Amino acid sequence: MKLSTHCFELPLKHTFTISRESTDIQPSLVVELSDGTHSGYGEATTNSYYRVTLDSMRKSLDAVQELVAATEKIDPETFWQAASRCMPDDPFALCALDEAAHDLWGKQQGAPVYQLWNLDPANNPVSCFTIGIADIPTMVRKMQEVPGWPIYKIKLGTEHDLEIIRELRQHTPAVFRVDANCGWNAEQAVRNSVELKKLNVEFIEQPLPRDDRDGAKHVYENSVLPIVADESCISAADVQQCHGRFHGINIKLVKCGGLTPARRMIAEAHQLGMKVMVGCMVESTVGISAIAQLLPLLDYVDMDGAELISQDVAAGVKLELGRCLYPPANGSGVQLL
Repeated sequence: MKLSTHCFELPLKHTFTISRESTDIQPSLVVELSDGTHSGYGEATTNSYYRVTLDSMRKSLDAVQELVAATEKIDPETFWQAASRCMPDDPFALCALDEAAHDLWGKQQGAPVYQLWNLDPANNPVSCFTIGIADIPTMVRKMQEVPGWPIYKIKLGTEHDLEIIRELRQHTPAVFRVDANCGWNAEQAVRNSVELKKLNVEFIEQPLPRDDRDGAKHVYENSVLPIVADESCISAADVQQCHGRFHGINIKLVKCGGLTPARRMIAEAHQLGMKVMVGCMVESTVGISAIAQLLPLLDYVDMDGAELISQDVAAGVKLELGRCLYPPANGSGVQLL
């Protein structure tokens, strides 16, 4: 096989702001694995919070060139195990490689990945649409630009969080989820949960900083809404640590290292009685199509990343008001444009 990389700058429709940063253009790395007949694609975006750059990912991928060259017909899990030993400290690059391996595997086998996993998409959860932080009129306008979604995820972590939700609630009956991205303390989270429940908020995502374990336990025990971990659940080792501190986990493929570890995390969380969500970054249809293969295993999903960019770089899975539409193609269904 041959490995190649493609670098893109994904332009956003709107400035995307969370509690710690704002973005207008999202750099992204697409990995291509080719056997000479088929090509599989995977994606990882850069991330300043985790100190991930295009150069750092490409440097990590140099370490697997020999492994790739020696591989003919791919088995994704075996390939992931070998690749993870070559680059143990870069889950973002490993994720892109693992997604590409699964896409190629499905194309070689002549079936979509979710079918090869024996999964039934009949009851897939629908995706939310994310509204980034802005002044309140702008947040209202951004939501009104995409009417009809059954669920909106609202980014919070400001001095006006309850005011934001109260105003947005005036404009839609849709379910809300809120994500504070580590922007609150424990008492704020408990207090806000009471008011947010009255406003038809389904759950709160990552209210506290990752390292506030005592605070997380306090919120878990006192919040009137479920609490879902994001920054507190990066890798498989974190799932057990979240039990008793969160009601559910949000898995990001780039943070855990791809589809292979994500499936293990999903299984462990469900065994512990926790809800499972998979979330996206601001990414193209390449990464979103990989997430779609996991949908039958999930309780919730946030896979609207490609909806937030003004120019996509690939064809594959599409969303129709949050509902996943699989392409008539094998693997993850991805083709670069």
